[in-house]
Amino acid sequence: MLGRQAKVLAPVALRRALAQIRHHPYPERDRVILLLSVRAGLRACEIAGLTWSMVLDARGRVGVELAVHGRIAKGASGRRIPMHPELRAALRVLYGMSPGTCPDAPVIFSAKGGAMRPNSIVNWFVQLYAALNLEGCSSHSGRRTFITEAARKLHKAGASLRDVQLLAGHQSIETTQRYIDGDSHAQRKLVSLL
Repeated sequence: MLGRQAKVLAPVALRRALAQIRHHPYPERDRVILLLSVRAGLRACEIAGLTWSMVLDARGRVGVELAVHGRIAKGASGRRIPMHPELRAALRVLYGMSPGTCPDAPVIFSAKGGAMRPNSIVNWFVQLYAALNLEGCSSHSGRRTFITEAARKLHKAGASLRDVQLLAGHQSIETTQRYIDGDSHAQRKLVSLL
């Protein structure tokens, strides 16, 4: 990643963004867009390309994991991501609003019909963060937040940085490491424990 990295969202910023979305014309859809970024670490192109077949289980219900197909992922890095309960609940609401939806239909629809384009997703995030005066945030902020939070909590799950790499769909662990935001308070605490 060249240049300045997208800012990681603090919990208070995420709460503000979710509150702001309640006033949008499509609040259920917009909640899913934000949560796909923050709770699943999806890129804008993956959010735009996600179809219900990648979300639903064999019984036609919102499943327990996302199956991100290689055709929508950067570098064809398809992967399975366990679904965060908050994201799963939001997807259930969105799916329930459109009964009889075709499995190949896009999860994230545009106001004009059909799937939103990746650039539209990027612009959606720009508008959301500008409305909240969150400088340095972009469509990649949710992804960086997901990866950083996963890295900080991996010891609690008995996981490794390799697990975070696989969830992110990165080809190399070095790329994953560049996404992780440092925390000076945690560094001081860590050194004090030595």
